[in-house]
Amino acid sequence: MENPNWRFCVAPMMDWTDSVCRRFHRLLSRRARLYTEMVHANAVLHGDRDRLLGFDPVEHPLALQLGGSDPGVLAQAARIAAERGYDEINLNVGCPSDRVQSGTFGACLMAEPERVAECVAAMRAEVDVPVTVKHRIGIDHQDSDADLRAFVERVAQAGCRQFIVHARKAWLQGLSPKDNREKPPLDYGRVYRLKQEFPELTVVLNGGLNDVSAARAHLDRVDGVMFGRHAYHQPTSLMAVDALYFGEGGIPELDEVIADLLHLTAALQAEGVPMARLVRHILGLFHGRPGARQWRRTLTEGVQRQDAGPALIERAAAACLQTA
Repeated sequence: MENPNWRFCVAPMMDWTDSVCRRFHRLLSRRARLYTEMVHANAVLHGDRDRLLGFDPVEHPLALQLGGSDPGVLAQAARIAAERGYDEINLNVGCPSDRVQSGTFGACLMAEPERVAECVAAMRAEVDVPVTVKHRIGIDHQDSDADLRAFVERVAQAGCRQFIVHARKAWLQGLSPKDNREKPPLDYGRVYRLKQEFPELTVVLNGGLNDVSAARAHLDRVDGVMFGRHAYHQPTSLMAVDALYFGEGGIPELDEVIADLLHLTAALQAEGVPMARLVRHILGLFHGRPGARQWRRTLTEGVQRQDAGPALIERAAAACLQTA
């Protein structure tokens, strides 16, 4: 049965989907489900929790993505996150980087469904919010429908009801993380078949999605879609999400978004957040529109000025809209 809570998600992206980015994305869609950057469970236990886990209430619905493979450590981290108000705890079983593999977590865990199940069970015992898993369709030569089915079946037995599936396998040796996002061929059919085999589970499709409108067609076969880099580099695509995926309201005009962005800029400035932390996330706001280059240039040239703030955004937008 379709679960509307996962109809449209914005993927966890390292160095990108921080709290400032998420607050910006929330200006564009009230309903999209947002995900944090991956945070290792050990960092939650021993690091600066305010910095690692802090978020603004406007970011809900919001999921924390955890990395790790120790059930006890993950359970403690999940409990801390749930107590701070996260709506979901997501376990990373999809990242193929060498650094992640050396820590025995990420995509390499697809070879250990029993361990993943233990992690999920331990986290679920500590929290009331959903514990979900984001994974690939396979790794290396463990790449058959039967392998994928066995992995999902075992993890589902531990209580996981929501699976976010990147529709590419991961090569753990020989490909960089960037290449692993692009070179292994997409196979949406594998994800469709997974949903057919487990109709009681929520299955969200991830990987290669670059058209918010066209992606709605996948909802005939799965429960939701997750956009990554397209949503980041072309954020205005998120403006159509609430109307297209949730039947709520119309698509806002860009000048309405700019007005909201000015309020966000002022709020961040009052909180002492450096202007550069916002500017890096909004450079794509006019992507594909007249004046996009002027927008980027005005922001990048002005962001280091001591008086950078809402006036800079207003000046950049005015120049861009005049060009349009």
